[in-house]
Amino acid sequence: MAESEKPNNLHDLLKPFYDTASEAEDRLSRLESALGSKKDAGDELLLKSINDLQAKLKDSELSQVTERQQAQGEIQRLAAENQKLQYRITHLVRALNEADRKLEKK
Repeated sequence: MAESEKPNNLHDLLKPFYDTASEAEDRLSRLESALGSKKDAGDELLLKSINDLQAKLKDSELSQVTERQQAQGEIQRLAAENQKLQYRITHLVRALNEADRKLEKK
C-alpha cells in the first residue's frame, strides 16, 4: 500500500509546479498573441511608410529625368547660339582687318 501512496504523493507534490507551468503557458500565449497583433500593426505602418517613400522616389526620379532633358535641350540651344556667335566674330574680324588694310592703302 505504501507503493500506491507514492505515486499519489508524487502527484500531490508536483501539482503546484504543474499549475504554475500551466499559468505560465497561458500568460505566454496571451503575450504572444498581444505581441503578434502589435507586430502586425507595426508591420502595416512600416509597409505604408515604405510605399510612401517608394512613391516619392519615383516622383523624384521622373522629375530628375525631366530636368535632365530640359538641361540637355538648353545645352544644345546654347551650343548652337555659340557657334553662330563664333561665326559672326570670325566675319567681323575679317571685315575689320579688310577695313584696316584699306585705310593703310589710302
